[in-house]
Amino acid sequence: MKIHPTAIISSKASIGKNVEIGPFTIIHDNVEIGDGSTVGSHCELGHPTALAERDSLIIGRGSLIRSHSVFYQGSIFGPNLVTGHHVCVRENTKAGNNLQIGTLSDIQGSCEIGDYTRFHSYVNIGRLSKIGDFVWIFPFVVLTNDPHPPSNYLVGCAIGSYTAVATMTVILPGVTVGEHCLIAAHSLVKNDVNPGMVAAGSPATEICPASKIKLRDGTGRPAYPWTTHFHRGYPEHVVSQWLDMAASEVPQNGRIGGG
Repeated sequence: MKIHPTAIISSKASIGKNVEIGPFTIIHDNVEIGDGSTVGSHCELGHPTALAERDSLIIGRGSLIRSHSVFYQGSIFGPNLVTGHHVCVRENTKAGNNLQIGTLSDIQGSCEIGDYTRFHSYVNIGRLSKIGDFVWIFPFVVLTNDPHPPSNYLVGCAIGSYTAVATMTVILPGVTVGEHCLIAAHSLVKNDVNPGMVAAGSPATEICPASKIKLRDGTGRPAYPWTTHFHRGYPEHVVSQWLDMAASEVPQNGRIGGG
């Protein structure tokens, strides 16, 4: 264990083996940090809040939390969480393996997030959002939750597994986007999107099946499902499953390679 002398660590926190904690970081009561994790400088883990449904903040093994990030109490993250800098995650969020949260992104709490999902920088995930496995959410995307702001009635968005939401898109409250979709950049999504479709525009409409989009690399191959050609950063056993499914032309539905 390597803890900087300026860090403040509660005696009630549980710190795993081979954990590194940087300068001026605060670790509150009831925080659990898994083995082999690194927490950068000026972070705060387990920030107290009366909205938390459980006391603990659990950070899975092998995680990397970069500087100036704040995690409220009451959330659970699986192994290999990775953040950029200045990330904020509110209470009651539950996420699976290898969630990546980009710099200056914000998860507003009470969210459910699957395995191997990727948020780029400047992403805002509204409270009560439900996001599947292997989802890509690109910069400046906002998932909203208040149908007539400001109000006390919130309804979250749902994003299906393997879907990609391109930059500067807004998903309106209560919208469900199916699995294997592509939401084009600068879209305003006010209606549900069927699985496997491309939606674009303001308001967004379904344009065509995502399988009709071709890669611009000269090969003429379909761009979607993206799992047939993009594998960077994913475990070998997951990629093997994708390739086997592509070879057998089995539809890729549900949780694949998670957990």
